[in-house]
Amino acid sequence: MSAIYVMWLRQIKRYWRSKSRMIGALGQPLLFLFALGLGFGPIFEQAGAGNYIQFLAPGVIAMTILFTAMFSGIEVIWERQIGFIKETLVAPIKRSHIMIGRTLGGATIAIFQGLIVFVFTLIAGFRPNFSSIPLALLFMFLIACLFTAIGIALASKLEDMQAFPIIINFIIMPIFFLSGSIFPLDSAPKFLKTVAQFNPLTYGIDGIRGALTGANHFSMLGDFLIIAILTLIAIALGSYLFKKVEA
Repeated sequence: MSAIYVMWLRQIKRYWRSKSRMIGALGQPLLFLFALGLGFGPIFEQAGAGNYIQFLAPGVIAMTILFTAMFSGIEVIWERQIGFIKETLVAPIKRSHIMIGRTLGGATIAIFQGLIVFVFTLIAGFRPNFSSIPLALLFMFLIACLFTAIGIALASKLEDMQAFPIIINFIIMPIFFLSGSIFPLDSAPKFLKTVAQFNPLTYGIDGIRGALTGANHFSMLGDFLIIAILTLIAIALGSYLFKKVEA
C-alpha cells in the first residue's frame, strides 16, 4: 500500500507544481460551456427542451475529467525516456501497485479539474441539486479511474511521445461527442442512441446528470454498475499491460 500512496502523492505534487498545466486544461471545457452553452441556450429553450446550461454542465464536467484522465498516460512514455520507469520497475514492489498508484493519482487530478469546471458552471447559471453532490462525485471518480487506466494502458504499448496525443484525440473526440454530453439521447436518431449505449462515458455522464439535475436517460443503478464494472476491467487490463512494459 505504501507504493500505491507514494505513486499517488508523486502525481499530485507534479500536478500542483505545474500551474500552467492546471490552467491550460480549463481552456476547452470553458469554451464549450460559455460559447456552446450560452450560444445555443436560446435555441434549446425555443425547442421546448428547457435550460441548456442545466443539460450541458454535467457533460462539460465529464469532458474535463475525460481529457485530463486520458492524457495523464503520456507521463508513462516521458518517464520511460528519462529512465524513471526503469528505476521504479527494478524496485522490490509489485508493478500492479505502481499502476494503481498512477491511476489513482491521475484520477485525483482529473476530479480536481472537474471540480474547478463545476465552479465555472455555477457562474454560467447551472443550478445543481447540492444534496446529491456526493453521488455525482462517485460517478466522477469512476470516470476518472476508468479513463486514466485506459490512458496508462495505451501508453504502456507506445514509445513515441508524439504519437500518443494523436491517438488519444482520435479516441477521445468520438467518445465525448457520442455520449449524450451535448445533445439529449431521448431525441437523438436511433443510430446515435445505439452507438451511445456502447460508449462507457455515456453512463458516467448520465450518472452525473441524474445526480445533479435528476434528468437521467438510464437508471442510476444501471449507470453505476456498468461504469464500475468497466472501471475494474480497465484497471485489470492496464495493470496487465503495465507489467509488460520494458524500460
